[in-house]
Amino acid sequence: MVALMLGFLARMEVLHPRAIRRMAEIAGRLSLGMRAFSFNALGNFARHAFTRLMPRRHHVSSREIERKFLIKRLPLEILRSRQFRIKQGYLATETGGRHVRLRQRARMKLLTFKVGRGVAREEREIRLSAKQFAVLWPATAGRRLRKVRFEVRWKNFTVEIDVYQGRNRPLVIAEVEFPSEASYRKFKPPSWFGREVTGEKRYSNVRLARE
Repeated sequence: MVALMLGFLARMEVLHPRAIRRMAEIAGRLSLGMRAFSFNALGNFARHAFTRLMPRRHHVSSREIERKFLIKRLPLEILRSRQFRIKQGYLATETGGRHVRLRQRARMKLLTFKVGRGVAREEREIRLSAKQFAVLWPATAGRRLRKVRFEVRWKNFTVEIDVYQGRNRPLVIAEVEFPSEASYRKFKPPSWFGREVTGEKRYSNVRLARE
């Protein structure tokens, strides 16, 4: 189905041929079936995110290794940490942890493909212009959340503390990303961390965006 849709878009000259190949590669590698997209979401994505193929510097691929924890208390370091307001919504979600997310962090706007659940996940990220983001954002209605993120340095790690807003208030979650599975296994949480919730659906952003 993905191939058929991409072929249709190619014939309609909606996408540059290189953009079609890249889109097909992303969809294939992340195992995204057509049921993950509504026709409107895919169509808008195609027209406005890839009509002009973006330079490679706007594409980021990575393997995300992270752990999530509830917070017992906020550390004093949060008073001098960097903070960002984040709003995000989901164009599509599937079982197995596959989803397509839109996020605005301060002035940066991103379209992200993620697959997997738990400690390690694959991630593909694309920078969007303000206009592209504005076109896609309405398709996330009913699947959105807002939070304030604080970046706190602790030993050799950056702890991202998310303070959720709106209907998810007063939830606070700490996330720590690791460069390798070895560093993930050696990590000893600080005393102000609470229970670990890595992989728990209740605390996934996809679930929180629906509540």
